Amino acid sequence: MTGHARISLAAWGATVLGSLVLTPVFSGPFLFISAFLCAAVTGTGVLLQNLRTPRIVQPFVQLIVLVELISFFFLRDTLKFGLIPVKATALEFNQQMVNAMDSINRFSAPLPPDSHLTLFAASVIAATGLLIHVIAVQLKQAAWSGLLLLVMYTVPAATVHGGLPALLFVPPALGYIILLSAEGRSRLSRWGRRISGVSHLDATEPVEASALGQAGRRIGLSVVALALLLPTLLPALPEGVIGNGLAGSGPGSGIGASISSTDPMLDMGKNLKRGDNVVALTYKGGPAGGSYLRLTALDLFDGNTWRIAPRAEGRKISGDLAPPPGFNGDLSKVPQSKMEIDVSRSFRSQFVPAPYPLRSISLKRDWRYDAGALDVVSSNGQVVGGKKYSLTSYDVQPTPSQLHNAAGSSEPDQYTSRVPRRTPEAIKQLTNQVTADAKGNKFEAAVLIQNWFRSSGEFTYSTETARGSGMAALEDFLLNNKTGYCEQFATGMALMARILGIPSRVGIGFLPGQSGKDGEYTVRMHDMHAWPELYFQGVGWVRFEPTPAARVASTPNWTVPSTPDPTNTTTAPSTAPTTPGQGEDPGIEKPNTDRNTPENSGVAIVDGGNWFTNGGGKTIGLVLGVLLLICIPWLIRSLTRRRRFARPPSRVAAEGLWAEIRDTSRDLGLDWSDISTPRQAGDWLLTKLPAETHPAALRLARGIEKLRYAGAGDLTIDLRADAAAVRKSLWTRAPQLRRWRARLLPPSWRWYLNRGSTEASDLLDEFDLLLARLRALLLRRRPAN
Repeated sequence: MTGHARISLAAWGATVLGSLVLTPVFSGPFLFISAFLCAAVTGTGVLLQNLRTPRIVQPFVQLIVLVELISFFFLRDTLKFGLIPVKATALEFNQQMVNAMDSINRFSAPLPPDSHLTLFAASVIAATGLLIHVIAVQLKQAAWSGLLLLVMYTVPAATVHGGLPALLFVPPALGYIILLSAEGRSRLSRWGRRISGVSHLDATEPVEASALGQAGRRIGLSVVALALLLPTLLPALPEGVIGNGLAGSGPGSGIGASISSTDPMLDMGKNLKRGDNVVALTYKGGPAGGSYLRLTALDLFDGNTWRIAPRAEGRKISGDLAPPPGFNGDLSKVPQSKMEIDVSRSFRSQFVPAPYPLRSISLKRDWRYDAGALDVVSSNGQVVGGKKYSLTSYDVQPTPSQLHNAAGSSEPDQYTSRVPRRTPEAIKQLTNQVTADAKGNKFEAAVLIQNWFRSSGEFTYSTETARGSGMAALEDFLLNNKTGYCEQFATGMALMARILGIPSRVGIGFLPGQSGKDGEYTVRMHDMHAWPELYFQGVGWVRFEPTPAARVASTPNWTVPSTPDPTNTTTAPSTAPTTPGQGEDPGIEKPNTDRNTPENSGVAIVDGGNWFTNGGGKTIGLVLGVLLLICIPWLIRSLTRRRRFARPPSRVAAEGLWAEIRDTSRDLGLDWSDISTPRQAGDWLLTKLPAETHPAALRLARGIEKLRYAGAGDLTIDLRADAAAVRKSLWTRAPQLRRWRARLLPPSWRWYLNRGSTEASDLLDEFDLLLARLRALLLRRRPAN
């Protein structure tokens, strides 16, 4: 086998082994497709090299082959004559990549086996394989290809919730070692027999073992060993060190939560599905029963994601904010509520939690507000965590009759009435079917949709879903599985409202929280919530609550239709009982608690706890772990010394005692010589010891000399007392600083590490020879002419 063919196969193997780290992220047949694509690229490269094709041409031909195969497998309908990629192929590929990135942002790992995700994974792996082939074979710099394998590993390691299994590091590391070994053999096999290395290996094998090669293998082995051992020795870092990762449905250990301005819905899903249910904020004041606290509103839906539409520059906060959009009444007659909010430092958001509609807020200098959404956001990137502020809000309470008689809803903007063109016809038909009894009244239609989600539609509330709120996910949610959490319920109702011509958007924020002492409400991370807001001319934006009672116990008071259905319990005002036994009983005193809290919605409540449970215990554990790590060298050294002195008299026991004197000398900074004989070492010890210890040192050195060279020496001689006396004298005469260094970080470790590195390098040399011998067995040598 030629050298470039060997490196090409090694590059293919390294790519395939490296792609194994993506198995916790992607699902489906992506791995087999990627391996085939990489094999095709590798085979093309080997063929071109055998044909003596110019080196600069080979990567372009490989790229053309890769593009053709990807197009044939995934984009066949766009090919001209079923074979030639055209402009439509590139546009479809770009759209598939956009859809894949959206799915990666919205779904939890492992991602569903959708075709666009398989295309994304296969394209990335195949492109990486092509680059590795070019770097290792064309440029002959195999070592640099390790950076691509490192990137392939670190991306899922840094984004998958809970991290990757430790053993998944082994395949890419093994692939990298194979690639380096193949490159080294191909580059230096022409030098003939070995010129350095361990002497007992077969010197007739043309195996690379130069000093440079040995150093490279030692470095590589050390890096791999550290990467495998450090995660087991060091405490796990909190998830916030590398980001929140992909949203997962399992339990998480991340502390706090974050809401970004780019995709608030995604971040809300992460915070609901995992993470500690720690306190997000506390507040006092506001309407009786607590208040929804909104962060922002998502008004743009392109069929893939719900997000914030393009906005003008935020307005400065000075005095009262702009009036609520669409409200035509006299604001001076609307009841107002004052609140004081204290946001926890664990909540990282550029948006300010506040009720809607907001009138004024004490945050001024670095904060701006949007006149359409009336949300407050940082102007310089700072987060609201740790802020205390006061505010005043309007307590708008429209009546059902006002909403029923609202004038035809005009469009408040260009985004909130837009229905994506690719909305399935089945969703439109379903919307018309659910709202058939509204007889054209948009408010009655909205209430029917809300009640359909909460009761008659037979939906199930669960955060286990990983489908997100794109069009495909909503179609599956509305028509098939009917299982989801507030994201699906809010976006589903908002889409159905737009189909009916009702402007809608999705609010992101918090439920009212749990009431406590002195009128203070506590809001936790798992109180994050999404709800639809519908626009009615003259009233403005009105909140609805389609999320079932398993999460939110009741609906807003104003969502009672003008002709209530007595058989539908979910249309009752929020003051009506929702479960048996909640009615008024004059003989029983019932606590006045809010039902829109996690306590009554099936969401677990975590006790505030004390200093120990709120991080103190983890801090103590971390400190103890660090102390234990520092004490490991001392502990191992002490156990080794105890084992040496505990052995009964024998040749092995005597050598162990001599090794203990050697290690003690090195630990104390003395220049012990490995090439000295026992007699020479004994004479050297006399210069380091007081006169009263000289006899013990001489007996110890002469005893070791007899056991090594006398042949029939006395094997029952007990040298423990002499060794203990010599060690004690060496220790007593050493300076205090050196003694402490010998305890905490004994220098004798370096000798063992060097010895271990040498033995590991010899082991790699044995591995090289094994490959050579296997090659000799499998490939017969050609007879000489």
